[in-house]
Amino acid sequence: MDSGNSSVDDLGEMTVIGAGIVGLASALYLQRAGFKVSLFDKEAIAAGASQGNAGHFATEQVFPLANPSLLHQLPWMLIDPLGPFRIRPRYFYRALPWFMRFLFNMLPERRTHNSLAIKALNEQSIHEMKEILAFCDSEELLHLNGSLLVFEGNSLEEVEREWRMYQEAGVNVELLTGKQVRELEPSLSDKITHALFFTQVGHTPDPYQICVAIADKFKALGGIFKVAQVDTIIAEGECVSVLIDGDMKVSSNKLLLTAGAWSKPLAKQLGHHVPLEAERGYHLMMPQKAKLSRPVASYNRKLIITPMAKGTRLAGTVEFGGLDAPMSPGRADCLLPHAKALLPNVFEHANVEDGTRWMGFRPSLPDSLPVIGKTMVDNIYVSFGHQHLGLTWSAISAKLITETILNEKTTLDMAPYSIGRFS
Repeated sequence: MDSGNSSVDDLGEMTVIGAGIVGLASALYLQRAGFKVSLFDKEAIAAGASQGNAGHFATEQVFPLANPSLLHQLPWMLIDPLGPFRIRPRYFYRALPWFMRFLFNMLPERRTHNSLAIKALNEQSIHEMKEILAFCDSEELLHLNGSLLVFEGNSLEEVEREWRMYQEAGVNVELLTGKQVRELEPSLSDKITHALFFTQVGHTPDPYQICVAIADKFKALGGIFKVAQVDTIIAEGECVSVLIDGDMKVSSNKLLLTAGAWSKPLAKQLGHHVPLEAERGYHLMMPQKAKLSRPVASYNRKLIITPMAKGTRLAGTVEFGGLDAPMSPGRADCLLPHAKALLPNVFEHANVEDGTRWMGFRPSLPDSLPVIGKTMVDNIYVSFGHQHLGLTWSAISAKLITETILNEKTTLDMAPYSIGRFS
């Protein structure tokens, strides 16, 4: 990424659809490369998952979500309405084709392929985020204190198996006893017997402010941002046009689709039938400030607790129910009892009414990989489907798509992320 402040418009006009963290980072990279960039979003800067995520740069997560071990856990997860995973009954049959592909990706060769592609992105992600935050004069928004995965009452054999699994995957991880855990984080419960300490990961005290910092820099360098609904993409020879808010036509030389969970119908207009599902993720933002130096995830409870500038964020549930169904408040509320168990002195007297519930849509593909690269239509490109790792992968995705658009040698092999893999 060029370290200069140039916004010279010598490469033509670029339209970017979607102002989440992936779209924002991409817009800034493309602007610095020399494009005149116009960024559109139907709501606002970071109005979706980019502001409500757990704030965790989760480079330890090198394993695809399609894990055969889920098969024996799914029945009880689906029965429990407040468990970590839920499919709304009315949505089950609509989600079934996605889950069939998800099951296919549990095959050993598919898991190995997908894990290597995840790891390749992870290895570059924090370096690129440090670069973009430095350019935006916002280095303080990235804390590199690692993260913890804590265990309550699991056998040492089970804990060591998890530890070795991460070690063998090349993740920097230490195995801690309960005593060592509390030396790092004294406020954690005495019932925590072990933890895995991922030493090379990070978090942000405010994911929304990362988006704001990038957006402010983008606009300061001449970038254009407009709130507008993009309804139609039209390829017209060397020109690409979009219809916004139903009838207004905007044209440019090239276009990048980064609309997250809303990308599927626009990709279909380009001839790509992408199996994209919206995972409805929840958080409960509590005003109490936990005395934590890093994110703490629970192996047993399937949630993550992140210290943030304005309190403590509890996150971690998954619900399949589409883009239109209303929030299920209980999906957020169920996180507090788990937080009370892990941080009893912090949340002992807390009530859900003290906090703020939130729901957002993770754009997820069944192989846990995003689509980044060219489409079958000249001058139109995509970068979406980043599932649980949108914040983590945003800067490296921006670098990769910029290299692709410039026809440069890419930092990574782009084949695993091709939208053509679903043809």
